[in-house]
Amino acid sequence: MDASWYKYIRDAVILGSVKGLSLEEYVDNPLWTILVETVHKMIMYPHHKAYVQREILLEHPEVSFQELAVNLEISRGEALVILYELKKEKAE
Repeated sequence: MDASWYKYIRDAVILGSVKGLSLEEYVDNPLWTILVETVHKMIMYPHHKAYVQREILLEHPEVSFQELAVNLEISRGEALVILYELKKEKAE
């Protein structure tokens, strides 16, 4: 399988499946609290969150959770929770 095919599949599956949904649309889901609890139990979560806050958001403040997940090789759920929490902290 060549690199262009891999990129096509990645974009279709990883980015395309949730494209266009905002962070707030996920928070309204009844499973949101379960996702947050699960992500908070992940060993690397505090390190990923600190890295995103210190490095990623300074250079790319409008990064989507899909892009973050692909670039850091973390789950979309973890990326979603990290961005939501950092956005919420910034607003406070």
